Amino acid sequence: MASKEEILINVTPQETRVAVVENGVLQELHIERTLSRGLVGSIYKGRVVRVLPGMQAAFVDIGLEKNGFLHAADIARSDPVFSGQPAREVPPIQELVHEGKHVYVQVLKDPIGSKGARLTTELSMPSRNLVYLPNGAEIGISQKIDSVEERERLHEIVQRQIEQHELTGGFIIRTLAESVTEEDIANDMLFQRRLWLHVSGRMQDAAPATLIHADVPLSIRTMRDLVHDSLEKIRIDSRESYEKARDFARDFMPELVDKLEYYPGEQPLFGLYSIEAEIEKAMHRKVMLKSGGDLIVDQTEAMTTIDVNTGSYVGRHNQEETLFKTNLEAATEIAHQMRLRNLGGIIIVDFIDMQSQNHKKQVLAALESAFAKDRVKIKITDISPLGLVEITRKRTRESLEQILCEACPTCQGRGTVKTVQTVCYEILREILREDRQYKAQSYTIVAAPSVIDLLLDEEASSLADLQEFIDRPISLRADPLCNQQEYDIALA
Repeated sequence: MASKEEILINVTPQETRVAVVENGVLQELHIERTLSRGLVGSIYKGRVVRVLPGMQAAFVDIGLEKNGFLHAADIARSDPVFSGQPAREVPPIQELVHEGKHVYVQVLKDPIGSKGARLTTELSMPSRNLVYLPNGAEIGISQKIDSVEERERLHEIVQRQIEQHELTGGFIIRTLAESVTEEDIANDMLFQRRLWLHVSGRMQDAAPATLIHADVPLSIRTMRDLVHDSLEKIRIDSRESYEKARDFARDFMPELVDKLEYYPGEQPLFGLYSIEAEIEKAMHRKVMLKSGGDLIVDQTEAMTTIDVNTGSYVGRHNQEETLFKTNLEAATEIAHQMRLRNLGGIIIVDFIDMQSQNHKKQVLAALESAFAKDRVKIKITDISPLGLVEITRKRTRESLEQILCEACPTCQGRGTVKTVQTVCYEILREILREDRQYKAQSYTIVAAPSVIDLLLDEEASSLADLQEFIDRPISLRADPLCNQQEYDIALA
């Protein structure tokens, strides 16, 4: 049975949240907060502040709290310093850059934890069907396009448009370009050229350590990067964001216009499919399996570990069969949790030890099959004699826990609690939901002093906007007995 997929986009002044739902089950969650938008794709004029020959890398000041990290392998091959170098040989970093040198760089990975942003000088401008490389010279094609005839057709189209419009630079043809018309590809290429002319014009006058170009907001990136043919609809609960998405679709993705839907429903958008409850569960260590077994998920900066337990499940047959069925169910749920929580880096899975080699093969096959829809690059090792499987999943953005939580101050960092900002945004959403349902005369927020302080300081304008929108007074009361995650909303 074909899966039914839709995307729900919840927009507030504080944040945008995108939920990818398959057959009524939340599979992915993307969050972009207004005060801390992701940086991937942003272009900066940077200044090299330190060169590390031993690491073949340099630190670059791009105006952020932490310096960015530029590896020698991420310096564009078109750079004049590569002149005369063998095609596959990367020169020593000290021959490529020096302290004080100004470089134009693009963010490959957001800053995560104590690490600064990963940078490259190979600038690129992505669109729906293509990636434009202003400093490149070749045409590349996604390996996922298998048909030789289609690869030749797409290559000829791009080559023809380059010659017809006298375009410079290189192009990578994305998987989504398969079967796309020449007109749509030409429109993409011309759009990318216009965008690059705008960006390159800003480069001329930019001061060091400044932002030159930021990628489009999450709601637009969702359409560019997450949409595919089997998607049924995209629902957006903000009229302004819906209209911007519709305009973008008309210009670049006309086939998507009819799938866009403005959602003004009285029930909050994320109330559909119990998404808020699923988000809450995704912040817990323990994940219950339908059989009665469970997973224990522990994240550290170095790696993530996932332990599989039988729990109360003892089965009706022999013990080996019980362990096999628990591991089989766990394999599917592990892939789901990794995608939902956006777990990246090294993940060690400790399956319950099985004796049967056939059972081990089936569990591994189930794990690989469960990752089929994951857009992020995955590598899976065989099950070791101890029942361990190592998974590496490319880390491109912060995990859900890193976005929504912080180290617990009570247990000296051994656990996590929701951040003050996360709790504030929950409160604002809850008041909006309560007002739709009950229409009270006024609201009183009772919460920890740290939460009330943020509502009176950085989020004061958000609180004022909400108060004006619902046309009801909202008062605040700090309660020292509340922990950081506790709050109450009193209706009058």
